[in-house]
Amino acid sequence: MTRVLPAETARRVLLVEDDPGDAFLVQELLSEVDPEVDLTIAGSLAEVLERELWAAADCILLDLNTPGTTGGLDSLRQLLRADPSAAVCVLTGLDDEYLGIAAVGIGAQDYLVKGKADGAVLIRAIRYAIERRRAEAGLVRLREEQLAAAESVRLERGLMPTPLLAGSGVAARTFYRSGRTRSVIGGDFFDAVRDPRGRVHAIVGDVCGHGPDEAALGALLRVSWRALVLAGVDESQVLPNLQEVLVSERHDARLFTTVCTVAIAPNGSDSSDGSDGAGGALVRLAGHPPPVLLGPPPRTDPPPVGLPLGIDPAATWQAAEMSLDAGWSLLLYTDGLIEGRGPVPDEPLWEEGLLRLLETHASTPLDELPGRLVELAEGFNGGPLADDVAILLLSGEHLS
Repeated sequence: MTRVLPAETARRVLLVEDDPGDAFLVQELLSEVDPEVDLTIAGSLAEVLERELWAAADCILLDLNTPGTTGGLDSLRQLLRADPSAAVCVLTGLDDEYLGIAAVGIGAQDYLVKGKADGAVLIRAIRYAIERRRAEAGLVRLREEQLAAAESVRLERGLMPTPLLAGSGVAARTFYRSGRTRSVIGGDFFDAVRDPRGRVHAIVGDVCGHGPDEAALGALLRVSWRALVLAGVDESQVLPNLQEVLVSERHDARLFTTVCTVAIAPNGSDSSDGSDGAGGALVRLAGHPPPVLLGPPPRTDPPPVGLPLGIDPAATWQAAEMSLDAGWSLLLYTDGLIEGRGPVPDEPLWEEGLLRLLETHASTPLDELPGRLVELAEGFNGGPLADDVAILLLSGEHLS
């Protein structure tokens, strides 16, 4: 971990010098220029490492020929192994100036030749060393932040794909917001695709737990689900196959995932899974809130709720058929939307509160509805929702 150096002018200097005369000279030179410098003197590198004196120093003045080392650059290497972020200025003899140049090449910030440095030069070298090390640490942190941001974008792309619905007559609106307690995207995911037979399949899921591992698992489940659907796997076998993926890929045997899936048959199509081919939808729930048919009035017609994926390898998930009239709209969401505080004091919003919101705001355009629902839920909650929220709003207004 990169040590954060103080923002103010450094005062704590560690001198590693075994010659009492040279140590006294450095002390005097520093006190003449800056009496407030807090100088600690160690007679050997072994003492520095054993007592971890480097941890309390803003800058280290290191004699390259201290006892307990093989001379040359060995002492510097040992020190930098103990604290890679240390701001080090090496001290060399008059005939060892080349060592100072080599020391800078392996990590020292500067070098000083004994006998040629007065107090002003010492102070300036110390301050420059600290500023350079601080700048380097800032670049490291920036790079780490850039890598984290890039990873978040990759996870975001995995969790929030572009629905593949061309030619289906079904439109999709989506919304995703990670919870306020995390800086990385969470484990909620959604997707919607058209299968080779013309059916539209949709999924919304939520991996339990929070963090990059859960987000990566959510992205994997989403991609696996899409692959299963596009490969033409029978709708009834998609969730069992998805559970196998979860069990084989999760990093913790206690992890589970709640899921809602919907399979929408196009008008006039034949179906072998129980739908009548008249625009009906098959809904399966694995421990997940049911979808809402916007109506009017908004309503849910959920099947029996099965266990979440990853709980029981022998679990099954029954399907319920939902009739879709012309101009239908179907809302799928994760529980982060309804688990914040609702209009009733000390009570979450829950599904009943969501249905009331949808009825009250029935005139809200579909393009605006997902964001509006989150805005209203946050208003009841008194601030950002604690859990991730994923919303997938499907509609058939373009069906011929």
